[in-house]
Amino acid sequence: MINSKPLFYIFIVFAMIFWGASWVNVKFLSSYVNEYELILLRMGISFICMFPIILFLRHKIKIDLKTSVLVLFASISLVLYSIVFFLGVDHGTAGFGGALVTTLIPINTYLILSALNKKSISLKHSFALILGGFGVLTMLNIWSFDINEIFSIENIYFLLASIFWPILTIVSAKNTETSPMVFTFYVYILSSLFISIFYVDASLLYENLFTFDSVFWINLFVITILATVYATTIYFIGINKLGTNEVSSFIFLVPSSALILSSIFLDEKITFTTIFGMICTIIAIYILNNLSLFKLFRK
Repeated sequence: MINSKPLFYIFIVFAMIFWGASWVNVKFLSSYVNEYELILLRMGISFICMFPIILFLRHKIKIDLKTSVLVLFASISLVLYSIVFFLGVDHGTAGFGGALVTTLIPINTYLILSALNKKSISLKHSFALILGGFGVLTMLNIWSFDINEIFSIENIYFLLASIFWPILTIVSAKNTETSPMVFTFYVYILSSLFISIFYVDASLLYENLFTFDSVFWINLFVITILATVYATTIYFIGINKLGTNEVSSFIFLVPSSALILSSIFLDEKITFTTIFGMICTIIAIYILNNLSLFKLFRK
């Protein structure tokens, strides 16, 4: 366990950067494999690598029937999210998708939970939701009044991704019997099995892997070992070490990382509407989660 708090902040910052980089990785990998093959590779490699970490951290690996049912629903949600995530990036731009989806997810999560719990929305939170909605509409460039651009296929995929991930989050939050890392480990296993049985010819994929160049392997390494195994492990350790709210504050590095890295590696243009909309949604998320912008610097 990392005892130095400033050092741990550095580890979390890199974890968020790798999460942002995963949008760029998918763009590169989409020219080598389809959405199902990528899910199998990402989840398969991840659960294999997570197993020794779980043993090292001495988490109990046994799960009960209730947790198994939750794993099933979480796996379905993850597969659906991964498919539209891939298709959105394949048809659109990685930077825009990373900015839109990662800022819209907390807002959609709040709305879904409010609806499920029949919770009234305060004036402050209503303002946050309006501001967030304005930010999302700005990122979608709705003010251009170009219907084809607003309802483009990639935007639809990105919006679906921002709905499937909150469902995955809510289902995962119902797990109270085992550690989040062990739960995620089983979700990756079931997702891999589901994809390999119904959608992927594993033997053919295995043969093709050895024909791919270094660009494929570098991006696969980043999206599996760094963006999934490393980042997920650091995130869960951070929740135990710093608390959920403080760790969640770092997630706002993900959209900016996706935009910057997409600009560097994919030569994607960062538009004013994307930046302005992202700022609006980030402010809205801070209000919705009662987070303090300067919280980290006061400690």
